[in-house]
Amino acid sequence: MSRPYRIAMVAACPFPYPRGTPVRILRMAEALVARGNEVHVVTYHHGDMNEPTPFPVHRIADVKTYRKLSPGPTYQKLLLIDPMLARKLRTVVREHDIDLIHAHHYEGLLVAAAARRATKHPIVYDAHTLLESELPFYKLGLPASWKRGIGRRIDGWLPRKAEHVIAVTDRIRSHLVRYAGLSPDHVSKVQNGVESAHFAAAMNGTRWRDDSAERRVVYAGNLSAYQGIELLLHAFAGACKQRRDLKLVLVTGSRFDAYQELARALGIRDRIEIVQGGFERLPEEFGRAHLAVNPRTECDGIPQKLLNYMAAGLPVLSFAGSAKNIDHGRNGWIVKDHDIPGFATAILHLLARPKLAAELGARARALVLEKSTWEQTAINTEAVYEKVLAARAGGTAGNRNAGGGR
Repeated sequence: MSRPYRIAMVAACPFPYPRGTPVRILRMAEALVARGNEVHVVTYHHGDMNEPTPFPVHRIADVKTYRKLSPGPTYQKLLLIDPMLARKLRTVVREHDIDLIHAHHYEGLLVAAAARRATKHPIVYDAHTLLESELPFYKLGLPASWKRGIGRRIDGWLPRKAEHVIAVTDRIRSHLVRYAGLSPDHVSKVQNGVESAHFAAAMNGTRWRDDSAERRVVYAGNLSAYQGIELLLHAFAGACKQRRDLKLVLVTGSRFDAYQELARALGIRDRIEIVQGGFERLPEEFGRAHLAVNPRTECDGIPQKLLNYMAAGLPVLSFAGSAKNIDHGRNGWIVKDHDIPGFATAILHLLARPKLAAELGARARALVLEKSTWEQTAINTEAVYEKVLAARAGGTAGNRNAGGGR
């Protein structure tokens, strides 16, 4: 990079917190600071307050009626929390001589666009997903078709508010170029990294010892509806009909209440272990697991859990819609979306073939060791900053669409 940058990073979410968006923000900010940049994270009033950060975190005033940790928009967030965040962002930008605003996810971009009316700073938008596919999973009191349509319109309009867009996958990048009319020169792919050293301990676990009394299938992440937990429970129940030694381990910060009735009806509640834990607990649980599962069927971004599984050397079974970075039969196993019997069969297939499973896991870890580091994420992000600020200094417009207009 030509010089260190002063960045206001917008986290319209609990922060820090062990799920996809907050994790990307935290690790990206840490890597940018490690390379000499100055990062100020501007965020909500809540999160994991005990996790230290090597950068300042600026929070809005406490809102005692809002403690939601799960993802997704709410009317309280949009009408109260996010306007408070925009005011905080304006203050941070003015007081710390910020170079540019890096806004994560759609609510972060809304906040940045509102604040920019007063500050005029350039915005880099970090697109983690597309709302057309994600919004229907959230309970907003609207029909799913309406939510999908609203998401499609936002996907085509809001990213144009930024000078440059960072997309976490090629799929998001291609969609924004094609359907939002963004110039390819103003949309860059910057993939997530993963803490490979943290997960190295999982390689010394007990997963392939012959004396293991059970075969542990692990899922690590939140239990929101879009994660496909119901599909997983049905598939696991199907596998349990063939093997009596299976255990489904859910490592999560979420409550299992919404799925208790289904698990009992399927006759598998006694086969499910709930491990309340976050990032620090993952190597231990991954080291004891024989198979990792990713039951999400729609994901335009890349599930961080997938990279974590791969870094731990676990064989990964995933539905196709979220199987980013997986080459079927080489570094993981893919099943057609919503194919519950196929997912159950794949669980049995991989558990019955420990040599194949171990080979899949080893190749998966090798891939992320080579290509998925947070330092590389920071380097690629700095290149975007340099491009945006050079364009601003030269007096050129930022995020032009393919036709040349904003």
